[in-house]
Amino acid sequence: MKIALCQTNPIVGDLAGNVALVLRDARRAAEQGARLAVFPELCVTGYPPMDLLDRPQFIRDVEAAVERIAAEAPAGLALIIGAPTVNETPKGKRLYNSALVIQDGAVQDAISKTLLPTYDVFDEYRYFEPCEERRVVEVDGLRLGLHVCEDMWNNEEHAPYHLYRANPIDELAALGIDLFVNISASPYSVGKPEERAAIIAESCREHGVPFVYVNTVGANTELIFDGDSRVHGADGEERLRLPLWEEALAIWDTDAPGPAQTPRQPDAIGEIHDALVLGIADYVRKTGDGVFEKALIGLSGGIDSAVTCALAAAADRVMGVTMPSVYSSAGSVSDSEALAQNLGIEFHEVAIRPAVDAFGEMLAPLFEGTAEGIAEENVQARSRGLTLMAISNKFGHLLLTTGNKSEMAVGYATLYGDMSGGLAVLADVFKQEVYALAREINRRAGREIVPQNTITKPPSAELKPGQVDQDSLPPYDVLDAILEHYIEAHASVDAIVKAGFDRATVERIAKMVDRNEYKRRQAAPGLRVSPKAFGIGRRLPIVMRRTRVAADGQAEVVEGSPSAVAAE
Repeated sequence: MKIALCQTNPIVGDLAGNVALVLRDARRAAEQGARLAVFPELCVTGYPPMDLLDRPQFIRDVEAAVERIAAEAPAGLALIIGAPTVNETPKGKRLYNSALVIQDGAVQDAISKTLLPTYDVFDEYRYFEPCEERRVVEVDGLRLGLHVCEDMWNNEEHAPYHLYRANPIDELAALGIDLFVNISASPYSVGKPEERAAIIAESCREHGVPFVYVNTVGANTELIFDGDSRVHGADGEERLRLPLWEEALAIWDTDAPGPAQTPRQPDAIGEIHDALVLGIADYVRKTGDGVFEKALIGLSGGIDSAVTCALAAAADRVMGVTMPSVYSSAGSVSDSEALAQNLGIEFHEVAIRPAVDAFGEMLAPLFEGTAEGIAEENVQARSRGLTLMAISNKFGHLLLTTGNKSEMAVGYATLYGDMSGGLAVLADVFKQEVYALAREINRRAGREIVPQNTITKPPSAELKPGQVDQDSLPPYDVLDAILEHYIEAHASVDAIVKAGFDRATVERIAKMVDRNEYKRRQAAPGLRVSPKAFGIGRRLPIVMRRTRVAADGQAEVVEGSPSAVAAE
């Protein structure tokens, strides 16, 4: 049988648009002789539909959308699509997350998801009832072990701990199947494509059954989906692989499976670059044609704004604005201008000194007798934020924030200043990775896009004379390593110290991370590229005090302290 893998890029809630994508690829599949076309998880609604699923009218509209697909699908072609379906019993959640089998103008079968993830960015048990039944689906005599996304992930035999009691892969294999078919909406993070491939290959080798895997592609707010749909043979070897980051359709013939392919070699920085470009492009495109005329970026001459600008320029039209103050170095303007020229983007200079002086005069009576400090420094950052928001409002541009994960972790960002904006491009990218992205951008271009001076000069917020980041932070290679342990590996202070780091530094960084949760809660949504990003995948209380009972019975403070501190 010829099977079409249809890697589509749906928009959450755009039922008419998503139906059009399914029918487009169904027709293409039929033209190429396919008998079965497989689409991603929840391709009718887009993923994740979140609380749209609570709206009865939305569910009725989904049902009408499925009926339209069934009515207009090409004759002689079976489809597997993903959509929510109603739980008709009086118990449990109202909906199932289902894979629907459409043939001969109607839905012939529905297999619903068993393993409903509630960790990290996932919250599926909020909406869906788990399916306890395992059944074989037959399409033209081919016995399919059809399942949905997470249902394949509990079969990792070498895992030290399994999150769920059920193992749908083993149960389906025991029923005697010819082919595993998994439909997914599996978001990207560094290393995820290789991890998926390994789990699929392991399932094939364990049961001697080939595997068709179809994943969604594109970005929906914070989540970026890489695609990477694939077929593995019964021996676990790759037989077919669709590209990363783009819609695609490919045909696999079960009767002529083809030779094994060479596995894709991982390139973490290259993948992050492409993921972020896709994230920006889809954020702009999917919010509606014409909503944003351009992306808008405040250019400081620093590495973060330069990389953000270059990524945005690869995705969309861009306006760059440099806003020098009395403390700005000469390179702030010249490096920003050089970047704009290298990218060929619109560029403007708006000095903020008049605004800063005006705020100084306004606040002078109230601030009289106090020492200058962070409040005065942040007036500059907030003047820049106000300027950029005014431009955004006036011209309909999407303001991109430029703070990286290292800075957001420790609160090295100004509320209502450099945190102003609609999308945080680098919020899940550590500082060292930002430098690697700059080098990758220049490498791909074969010339200097990010000026060399921007890459080599010490990073600085330039809010007071001679300021550099390392005045208040450890070197970024040290900071990033500590943050990876603390945020992504959930390690304790003691464990990080045992890994070779200075205790005083680790304790200070941990306290900074915990104290600045309130800032991150107010930040723009950030594009996710790591296994543990700030935002919807990391949920911590703002107001907290971390203590434990010491050996003497007294309270001992561990990481952090109350997080709700004065806005900085």
